[in-house]
Amino acid sequence: MKILYTILLLIASNIFMTLAWYGNLKLTDMGVLKDWPLILIILASWGVAFFEYSIMVPANRIGSEVTGGPFNLVQLKVIQEVVSLIVFMVITIKVFKMGEFSWNHLIGFCFMVLAVYFCFKK
Repeated sequence: MKILYTILLLIASNIFMTLAWYGNLKLTDMGVLKDWPLILIILASWGVAFFEYSIMVPANRIGSEVTGGPFNLVQLKVIQEVVSLIVFMVITIKVFKMGEFSWNHLIGFCFMVLAVYFCFKK
């Protein structure tokens, strides 16, 4: 169950991360934040990022072998990066409507699967 909880929390955390880091660009493109000063955009992004950290820390604690979880730090980081890139691609294509999924993305995802494989190989 710790594996499932860790991955689900990482997915949730990365949704907030993507919105905090890149949502302001989409909102600016839509004209919503066009006249906002940079400091307010930073503060708003940090407000969203608070929720990312509030979910990421428990995900890492549940998943880390240091605290009784199933993953060493390298494995945990590789999982987080794969989740991050997948969440980013889905949000960029489906929510922000900025781009399309193409063959080079598929190849990149295959390499990520290989990265996970090699990091988990004993």
